[in-house]
Amino acid sequence: MPIVVDIDVVLAKRKMSVGELADRVGITPANLSVLKNGRAKAVRFTTLAALCEVLECQPGDLLRWESD
Repeated sequence: MPIVVDIDVVLAKRKMSVGELADRVGITPANLSVLKNGRAKAVRFTTLAALCEVLECQPGDLLRWESD
């Protein structure tokens, strides 16, 4: 898939666990894992906004496009 999710990179920079991020964003760790591992088919803007707020980043820090 040409969209790459870099949540794990931002989490490492912030020294935050997946469980802590899930709690602070208000989603289950399982759903965050699906997103983090690139298996999600879609992401709600509200979820993306909450991720950016908690991680203090921009959407482009979490998502990037790569050609196949």
